[in-house]
Amino acid sequence: MYAVTVRDRFIAQYFLTVPDAGPEGEPHSREYGIELAFEGPELGTYGYLLDIDEAKAALEAIEERYGDRLINDLPEFEDTNPSVERFAREIASRVIETMDLEGVGTVETLRVTLHEDESAWAAYERSVA
Repeated sequence: MYAVTVRDRFIAQYFLTVPDAGPEGEPHSREYGIELAFEGPELGTYGYLLDIDEAKAALEAIEERYGDRLINDLPEFEDTNPSVERFAREIASRVIETMDLEGVGTVETLRVTLHEDESAWAAYERSVA
């Protein structure tokens, strides 16, 4: 199995909407570490799994959408608690919708990992098909 990963950092604002959220229930900023990991069993015609520049462009599009924004105000988080797990799932869906993964290699899965800090993270993995 081959894997290609791109990563970066961005800042977004949010607040939790669960009962008794404490300080997390107030709008605040968080610097997220983000990783997009693509996996597949075979390389394409030119010897790579996918174009890393396209993966970086997808990462930049995510940063443009969520960077320096209050994610609670975005339609995808309307009426839902913006947990880091849900955030990772939403990012995975957006990346797959915007990337053309056909005909390059055999990318089968995308795993999005969001680091809240040095010791806490959540991930979501899904098929690209």
